[in-house]
Amino acid sequence: MIWPLFYALLTWTALPFALLYHVYRSVSRGRKSAFGERFGRLAPSAPAALHGKPVIWLHAVSVGEVMAARPLLKGLRERYPGHRLLLTVTTETGRGVAERDGLVDAVTYFPFDIGPAVRCLLNSVAPQAIIIMETEIWPVFSLEAQRRGIPLLLANGRISGRSFPRYQHFAWFFRPVLERFSGLGMQSKDDLQRILAIGAPAGKTCVLGNLKYDIPFGPVELPERQQVRKQYRIPDSLLVLTAGSTHPGEEQLVLDAWCSLLKDLPGMLLVLVPRHPERSSEVAQVLKARGLSFVLRSQLDETALQLQAGQVLLVDTVGELMQLYALADLAYVGGSLVPTGGHNLLEPASRGIPLLFGPHMDNFAEIRTLVLDYGAGVQVADQHELREAVLEFLTTPELRQVVGTNGLKLLRDSGGAVERHLDMLAGVLPP
Repeated sequence: MIWPLFYALLTWTALPFALLYHVYRSVSRGRKSAFGERFGRLAPSAPAALHGKPVIWLHAVSVGEVMAARPLLKGLRERYPGHRLLLTVTTETGRGVAERDGLVDAVTYFPFDIGPAVRCLLNSVAPQAIIIMETEIWPVFSLEAQRRGIPLLLANGRISGRSFPRYQHFAWFFRPVLERFSGLGMQSKDDLQRILAIGAPAGKTCVLGNLKYDIPFGPVELPERQQVRKQYRIPDSLLVLTAGSTHPGEEQLVLDAWCSLLKDLPGMLLVLVPRHPERSSEVAQVLKARGLSFVLRSQLDETALQLQAGQVLLVDTVGELMQLYALADLAYVGGSLVPTGGHNLLEPASRGIPLLFGPHMDNFAEIRTLVLDYGAGVQVADQHELREAVLEFLTTPELRQVVGTNGLKLLRDSGGAVERHLDMLAGVLPP
C-alpha cells in the first residue's frame, strides 16, 4: 500500500520542525531537551529499575491520561506483582505528575513515531504487553509491536463527537492500524460505534467503561480540610473557590465573575490553577492588570503570612490539583468556558466538592451527562451565570452539602472499569 510510505515521508519531513519545537520549549523553560528519550533511549534511571523482570508498558499522553491511568496502574501492580511497570508520556507536565505519583517503576518519554526511535525503545524494554490510554494511534509503533508479537491494547478508548468526522475522513489510514490491536476497550457505546465505523475489528472491540470513574472517593472531613488549608496558608474562615485547569482566555472570564462577586462576598479566596503551569507568568500579568493581589504557589514556603480575603493563590506547580479541590468550598472545572473540550469533572466530585463548569464539554460528554443526572454539579453558559452560581453556592451551605454528596453517589455507582480492563489484558497476558 502507498499510505505507509506516505506516512513515513511525512514524519521524516516533519521531524526537523519537531526538533526545533522541542529546542524552543527546552530553552524557554530552562529544561533539558531529553532528545535521547524522544529518539528511543530510556531515561537514565529506567534501565536499572526495569532490569531482570518482565515489563508491562503503559502509555499516557499528558496529565489527564496519567490521572485516568492511576486506578489501572494500581490494579496492574496488584494483579501482576512480578512485573515491572513502565509509563511513557508525551508532555512535560504529564511526566511531572507521573514521577510525583510513584505508581510505576520507570517513566520516560514516548519516542517519535519513526522506525529507528521506536525500534530502539522496544529493543531496550522488550515488554510483554503494551497498553495505550484513550486514542493514541501511531502507525509505525503499532507495526513494530505487531512484528515482535507484542500484544497491543487500547484502554479507556474514546472518540469525541467533535473529532469523529475527522477520524471518519481518514478511516482508510486508521483501519490497518486498528487491526493490529489485540483488544480495544472503549468507554461507552457511542465510542464503540465510532471506532467500529473507522475500521476497528468488531471481534476485538468492546465497551469496558471509563477508568476515570474508578478513582478513590470520599468526603473531605474537617481535620483533613484544616490540615490542607494550613499547608497552603489559607485561614479556615475564608470561603474558597478553586478554578482548576483553566486555559487562555478563560482566566479573564473567571476573574470577571470573581471581581464582581467580591462586592457581595468579600470574605472569599480564589485558587487559580492554569492547566499548563508554564502560563503562570502570563496569568500573573492578567492579575496585575486588574490590580488584584496574588501569591504564587511556589513562593508560599518563603513566607509565614496567611493568605487574605480577596487574594488569589496562583498555582504555578504540577500535581496538586486534587489537594486544591479538597481545600475548596466550591470548584470550577476549566477548559469549559472556552472551546477546548473541558476537563475531568470527577476530580472534585470524588471529594464531595460541588462543582461548576461551562458549556464546552465535548471531550467529557458522558461524564457531563452523569454529573447533571446525579445533580453533582451545575453547568453555566458564561461568566455571568458563573457569578450567580458561585454566589448561590457560597451563601447556601446546605446546597453545597447536597450537591457534594450527589457527586460521591455518582462515583459509588459507576465503578468497575479497572477489573474489566484487567480481564482484557489477562486474555493476552495471564496473571
